[in-house]
Amino acid sequence: MRLGLIICLLVIFSSVLCAQSFLEEQKSNSRVSTAFRLKEDSLRREFWLKGLKWPAKQIYIRSFKYDSQLEVWVRDSNKDPYKLFKTYKVCALSGTLGPKRIEGDYQVPEGFYYINEFKPNSDYLLSLGLNYPNASDELLSDSVKPGGDIYIHGNCITVGCIPIQNEPIEELYVLATLAKNSGTDFIPVHVFPVRYNVPKSVEYFIKLSTGDKIYQKFAINIKEVFDYFEYYKKLPVITINNKGEYVVF
Repeated sequence: MRLGLIICLLVIFSSVLCAQSFLEEQKSNSRVSTAFRLKEDSLRREFWLKGLKWPAKQIYIRSFKYDSQLEVWVRDSNKDPYKLFKTYKVCALSGTLGPKRIEGDYQVPEGFYYINEFKPNSDYLLSLGLNYPNASDELLSDSVKPGGDIYIHGNCITVGCIPIQNEPIEELYVLATLAKNSGTDFIPVHVFPVRYNVPKSVEYFIKLSTGDKIYQKFAINIKEVFDYFEYYKKLPVITINNKGEYVVF
């Protein structure tokens, strides 16, 4: 009994140390420490003005390619609905609408990802990596060269990434670092072709995808997650079947 309690305490203590070490490791980089120095107080104030609890323990990022927007949603725990914190402009887009399927196609991926890399020494100031190719991409993309190295980053240059300029990436990097430091190992990033509730965007998608039944089916498939989130402000459970299709619960 006493041994079990000691083990539990050691596990908790170890988790706290890991969380602290991630934040301190990141802030040991001059770019990250500068971002915290420049942005943390203003972010805290923005949270306060919007009635949000600081810092956000969980964040959710979703981006819309045609609409050139990247949203950051926040919440304090799994039981809470997400609340919109800020919408950033995606300042450049390479390729066109449609998922990424091969290295060198210049496409920004579409689908459901998470942050799998914090890259402070980026060529584009700061970068947050996406886990492309995910399990769906591995089934549907080129089996030899599906591509990779997809990031949300600063500056305004892209060959398949999501650039949001330098000041926005400093803010997002701070938010993502604090969320991971709070114990959020998987920060979801969902990339949609268009805002499905904006008529102009939907009209563009219909025009572009006319005759491409495979892409239309894919876009309708991922729209289920958009619709679910719009209604509940929470994320559904998403799995992938043996055809590489997303299955939403």
